[in-house]
Amino acid sequence: MDTLFEKQFEAFLVEQKSKASPRRLEMLERDLTGTVKLLREVIWPIFRSFDGFELEYEMKSSNGVSMFIDAFYKPYRIAFECDGYSAHVELITRDRFNFEKSRVRTMLLKGYVYAPFSWDELDKKSAICRSYVYELLGRYSSSGNAITLYECEIIRYVARLNRPFRLKDICDCLGKKRDFSKRSITALIEKQLIQPVRPLKQRNHEYVLCEGALQQIR
Repeated sequence: MDTLFEKQFEAFLVEQKSKASPRRLEMLERDLTGTVKLLREVIWPIFRSFDGFELEYEMKSSNGVSMFIDAFYKPYRIAFECDGYSAHVELITRDRFNFEKSRVRTMLLKGYVYAPFSWDELDKKSAICRSYVYELLGRYSSSGNAITLYECEIIRYVARLNRPFRLKDICDCLGKKRDFSKRSITALIEKQLIQPVRPLKQRNHEYVLCEGALQQIR
C-alpha cells in the first residue's frame, strides 16, 4: 500500500470538499471507490501530485443541466473517468444511457479530452492505462528539450532502484518495447540526466542518474 498516496489523497479530498458547491459536495460525499482506483493506478504514479486536478468537476450542458466528471485535469482539460461494467452496461436504464451520451457530447463541445477507463482495465492492465496517459500528455510538450512525463517516470523509477539500471529496467518501468526504451535512454543522456556507468566504452549496458537529475523533475 502506498501510504504517501493515502495521506495525500485524504488531504486532497478535504481540500476539494472545502471549496465545493452544495451540489458538487453531494457528489464528493458519495462512494468514490472508482475514482480512488483511477487516481491510485493511473494519475498518482504519473503525476505524483494532485495539483491541477478537480474531483467531481461540474459542467453545464447547453440546457443548463449539471454534469460531473470524475477527475478533471485543468491544465490540459482532460476528463478522466472510471466506469464499472455493471453500473454502465448491465444495469443502466435507457434514460441514464441517453444522459451519458449527452454528457460525452457536452465534454466534446467544451473542448475537453475524454479519457475513460474501465474498472477491469485499471485492475488488470494498469501499466497499459498509464502508457496511454503518457502518450496523451506527450501531445502537449511544446519544447523538444523539455523533460517529458515518460522521462520523469524513468528518473523516479531508477532513483528508487538505487543501483545502476539496464534497458530491461526501462522496458519494465514504461511497459514499452526495447526500441522505445532505447530512444528514451538516448534522450536522457542528451539532456544530461543520466550517464553510462563506463562512458569511455563504445557499447554501454548500465546507466546511472546524473547529479541533480531528480531535483529537475520536482
